[in-house]
Amino acid sequence: MGALNVTPDSFSDGGRYAEAGAAVRRGLEMVAEGADLVDVGGESTRPGADPVEAAEESRRVLPVVRALAAAGAVVSIDTAKAEVAAAALEAGAAVVNDITALSDPEMAGVVARAGAGVVLMHMQGTPRTMQDDPRYDDVLAEVAAFLRRRAAAAESAGIDPGAVCLDPGIGFGKRLEHNLALLAGVPQLAALGHPVLVGASRKRFIADLLGPIPPAERDAATAAAHVLAVAGGAAILRTHNVVVGLQTARIADAIVRQAPASEG
Repeated sequence: MGALNVTPDSFSDGGRYAEAGAAVRRGLEMVAEGADLVDVGGESTRPGADPVEAAEESRRVLPVVRALAAAGAVVSIDTAKAEVAAAALEAGAAVVNDITALSDPEMAGVVARAGAGVVLMHMQGTPRTMQDDPRYDDVLAEVAAFLRRRAAAAESAGIDPGAVCLDPGIGFGKRLEHNLALLAGVPQLAALGHPVLVGASRKRFIADLLGPIPPAERDAATAAAHVLAVAGGAAILRTHNVVVGLQTARIADAIVRQAPASEG
């Protein structure tokens, strides 16, 4: 999954693709580089980000979604608003990537009626507050329980269970130790019975470990996290650098497939 931020304040690219034409060109480039999904988002979810009105979010993303879908790209819309999701699905998106896991009471119905896929993510708090003071007693158990509940809610709302993907929300209301525990716990999350998406790409925890490395220089470190995520059973990697992400996924997957089956 290639991350395409159509915002003026993205943490990773600083608004490089805020203009629709530039965003479409980058999205098509991602497809050419091997992305299976292009994830289009019009509201920054970096720590401390202010919310964006639905009308403005739609203005940013709909021309991009429409153009990419018309060109044959498989598009996911990164939004927590049912109004934006409905418009994007009508414009050709196939998946809703919801960082709030259907918190909008209309979202589940929008996804179900469209027969779309959905990514349900865990986040403690909101983008504006999530890194203020995140706390857990057992982060892996709590995130797994939350995702299990939200998957059940999606199914109850009429969403095909086979169309549900789970995302532990690396960097969303988590400290360094929480992120590392979740990355190590991908096998337990995969055991919930739905594909797991991992998005560690260029996240702040990398700089917490390695020092003040700018986001654009974190791709090698991202690859290390994503290799272990694939080894743990992750099905989708959300990444800013599609070339490195695809190479990472293919090599890790090839090695995992060679592992002998456990006995007993």
